[in-house]
Amino acid sequence: MDKNKVLAIVEGKEITEKDVDFLLAGIGPQQAMQFNNEEGRKRLLDELINQEMFYLEAIEKSYDKEEAFKLELQKAKENILKQMAIRELLDNIQVTDEEVKEFYEEHKEQFVSPESVRAQHILVKEEDKAKEILAEIKEGLSFEEAAKKYSECPSKAQGGDLGEFTKGKMVPEFEAVAFELAVGELSDLVKTQFGYHIIKVTDKKEKGTKNFEEVKSQIKNQILAMKQNKEYLDKTNSLRSKFKFEVK
Repeated sequence: MDKNKVLAIVEGKEITEKDVDFLLAGIGPQQAMQFNNEEGRKRLLDELINQEMFYLEAIEKSYDKEEAFKLELQKAKENILKQMAIRELLDNIQVTDEEVKEFYEEHKEQFVSPESVRAQHILVKEEDKAKEILAEIKEGLSFEEAAKKYSECPSKAQGGDLGEFTKGKMVPEFEAVAFELAVGELSDLVKTQFGYHIIKVTDKKEKGTKNFEEVKSQIKNQILAMKQNKEYLDKTNSLRSKFKFEVK
């Protein structure tokens, strides 16, 4: 995609693909998902055109000469300079591979992954219905198809897949069975407050320490945050001895 591609011109001012991307990046990840398609980007372009027209009218009405505008401009200038000073302070902080490795070796207890399972289930309210479904599966109906056809849980859309979970995430009756099943094994009926479940475990992971490569990026970000926080506190202490201030 050509970021400099001109999408519209308003009174000689070009609006480019890059401008749409910038607006998209500023609306937050939830809304961005709704607008990051052809129709959504057209709507964002329309909004940029509208904003440009509001700007032109503001200039036409000499809003930029008003005292209120000058005050807002001064506030914006101050905020930009503050952020530039903080960015200048923090941007050059680096974390070496040696620091990351050393932290991992000294804090391995932080990177222990608990025992987990990944399971599918089928949920129905009636015991007799659950028995019929279990019989169909044992006679050859795939678990996924049975879940999509019969399950009353929203997970039916994914063939009953509940994803990976650790102990304490499910109701006790369900969890007790799920953690005892072998991979690929089918449970008998499991009664909980929600109804009757048929469970199939698709994967299991034993408790263990995550390897270095799994957590390397996480550790690097953690050390960077710690270093940046220290640098910020040291700098603010230095500034407080340099400039006069009082709290009222």
